[in-house]
Amino acid sequence: MNLRIPFVTILIFFACNSFAQVDPTLLRRIPKDTIKQLLNMDAVYNRPSLNINKTPIAIGGYVETNWQKLTTDGISEGHQFQARRLTLFVSSAISKRIKFLTEIEFEDGGKEVAVEFASVDVEFHPLVNFRAGIILNPIGAFNQNHDGPKWEFTDRPISATQLLPATFSNSGAGIFGKKYHKNWMFGYEMYFSGGFDDSIIENSENKTFLPAAKENPERFEEINSGEPLFTGKVALRNSKIGELGISYMGGIYNKFQEDGIIIDEKRRVHVFALDFNTTIPFTKTFITTEFAWISVDVPETYTQQFGNKQHGGFIDLVQPVLSQTILGWEKAVLNVACRLEYVDWNVGTFNETGGNIGEDLWSIMPAISFRPNTQTVIRLNYRFQKQRDIFDNPPSITDGFNFGISTYF
Repeated sequence: MNLRIPFVTILIFFACNSFAQVDPTLLRRIPKDTIKQLLNMDAVYNRPSLNINKTPIAIGGYVETNWQKLTTDGISEGHQFQARRLTLFVSSAISKRIKFLTEIEFEDGGKEVAVEFASVDVEFHPLVNFRAGIILNPIGAFNQNHDGPKWEFTDRPISATQLLPATFSNSGAGIFGKKYHKNWMFGYEMYFSGGFDDSIIENSENKTFLPAAKENPERFEEINSGEPLFTGKVALRNSKIGELGISYMGGIYNKFQEDGIIIDEKRRVHVFALDFNTTIPFTKTFITTEFAWISVDVPETYTQQFGNKQHGGFIDLVQPVLSQTILGWEKAVLNVACRLEYVDWNVGTFNETGGNIGEDLWSIMPAISFRPNTQTVIRLNYRFQKQRDIFDNPPSITDGFNFGISTYF
């Protein structure tokens, strides 16, 4: 992180300095496309940004901040104000069919700084495009389409952050493409990249935990196993039905050889995910869901505390209840919403007793959100959550409120 802060500071300084020297009349807002039907894979470019006339550079970003008060089994840390994240993205049309985009995120008031995305895209044909740099692995839908202003909930889905490693990015390269035919859209992505390491079974959580791999910054420079991670996804969308995505991510995660000498057997991780989103025409109810299944080769010397099978997912239901001019905001929308979540980090039974292995969680989160425009959301959430330990003891109960705002700028 210490190496990234000077780079990011310099980037922001020059960007701000450039804008300060430009006649404001030459600045123009490039809105995100809210009319054309797009796929989740388009999310990285489908964002509002500010462009300087007659230059190829566009800059934008979003911010998330909120208040929360949660209680777990009667114990609370009280009122908390959180500066969740500030994200900047800068894009450039380098030349015909060659473009660059980067996404830089500051989390928790700058405690964590990460380059989440930084790729060069070269278009040979709509069905064949080359991408190289720091990529977002397209597993599920949320990993790519994660911007805060797009969601009615202050928290990201538990299955996307505590089961899958949300905003999981790695150095890599691959191809992607799209095809349109009447009401149908088809898209695909295939990448080889850096990936997981032994930390997914050797971590402070003391369980099989894929998000632990994000703590290793060296994954941008070297692959622990020496073998690339493969991530592939196909998506099919009908403008009247919705979008279905099927994705896979897998590879060897452990260091199985050292200086050409075999020191361990190859151990693999496999992740399958399904995602679907649709809007019911008559009620305008928006539904989005994502489920994932994980298989990890855990060494036989490890206890059953480390699961070799995991699964989980979420479903969001968003219902507009009022859409009109409100307090001077034209086309403002008031929504009611609900998120249902389930995660099981250790699927199976104990070998000795045949009893169920716990380590699971379910949560329900009703919400009210107000959108003065498509780029800003003010949201109030209530969470009720039950989580069981590995021994399937009575669950701990967490409940409380979150209130926050997120907006593009």
